[in-house]
Amino acid sequence: MTASKILSAVAVALMAVAGAAHAETYDGVHQLTSAASRADVASQAVVAAHSANPYATGANAGPAPVFVSSVSRGAVRAEAVAAAHSADPYAEGASAGVAPLVASTVDRNAVRAAARAAARGDSLPL
Repeated sequence: MTASKILSAVAVALMAVAGAAHAETYDGVHQLTSAASRADVASQAVVAAHSANPYATGANAGPAPVFVSSVSRGAVRAEAVAAAHSADPYAEGASAGVAPLVASTVDRNAVRAAARAAARGDSLPL
């Protein structure tokens, strides 16, 4: 063996010893300290097992609470009808309705003259 291999083996062994010196010590299992008796804990467990889950969501949450509205049924229906007949603010493309009119600065007669000239093969003025 060469000297460099021996020195590297000694260095690894020293690092292992140094790492073991810094290891944590095991204190064992800690003893439980509780002010409640076994009977008290058992009765609390029975109450918790029969009560509703406060962390349940979705289908596990149980029936939804009853919602009491302060608005009459007729007023809600009238608002729904008005919303259904109004323009859709979220519509895009073909469902957006009629496009708004855009005012043009080009004379209509000039556009017609250019179209006639293009149809006859005349050169267009640029």
